[in-house]
Amino acid sequence: MHGIAFHFFGMPIHWYGICVATGFLVSLFVMQYKRKYAGLTSDQVFDLGIIVVVCGILGARLFYVVQFHSQFEGNWLKVFRIDQGGLVFYGGFILAILTIWFYCRWKKLSILRILDICAPAMALGHAFGRIGCFMQGCCFGAPCRIGVVFPPGSAPAERYPDMGSAVQNLKVYGQAVASSQSLYPVQLFESFGNLLLGLTLLFLFRKVKKTGQIAASYFIGYGILRFCLEFLRGDHTDYFLGLTNAQVIGLTIMVPVGLLFFFYFGKYGKNVEIEPVASGKH
Repeated sequence: MHGIAFHFFGMPIHWYGICVATGFLVSLFVMQYKRKYAGLTSDQVFDLGIIVVVCGILGARLFYVVQFHSQFEGNWLKVFRIDQGGLVFYGGFILAILTIWFYCRWKKLSILRILDICAPAMALGHAFGRIGCFMQGCCFGAPCRIGVVFPPGSAPAERYPDMGSAVQNLKVYGQAVASSQSLYPVQLFESFGNLLLGLTLLFLFRKVKKTGQIAASYFIGYGILRFCLEFLRGDHTDYFLGLTNAQVIGLTIMVPVGLLFFFYFGKYGKNVEIEPVASGKH
């Protein structure tokens, strides 16, 4: 874990912010690469990317603050320190989808084609975001026999302290500070999973016949990925019927909606070979 990458005029620049910014640039590149599929201009891609990222971050932060409100008691200014981590993906995802819908209605664009190109962009951008989570020490995993160890003072060390390391540090440094136990590097697992998902979705552009099916595939793929990886997470405190909030959303919304849309669009959707008209209407 190395939260701070470097200092710029005395101000710490966190790896988390760098990874999120990199993820945004990668997402923007993917959308530019596939913009003709959706009938978008380069300017529209940039405008949409900025709007979605800003709204996505707001939604993700709001969801995190509501879910982990105890972390901000006594110092509510920390709510604005998103550079130090603390975003919940599903919160950002929901607000981003709503933003895309309003944008498409405003510009009279095909929402299905827009969602199709946004799907791999979100997956690949999310892959970089999870690397930032790993570097920052948030969204950490549960204890395991062989895993990663986070340093003293980090959130994982506070949640799962290794008392043996505290004794060792007392002998060596004169301070009884504990590093974390060995934890699953679940952030890196999800990063790799999102990378594979994004590349698979890009490949599907050559295979699917109907608009909307790529977006539906993203719903299914990420819902399953997140549901499985949540069993390895160790930072959650709230459960519903033994499942985390993310598992409930993935199991009851993402996967069922994805399957429903995939088969519905497969039967009633518009053919992808039909190019969107120049004005964006479809």
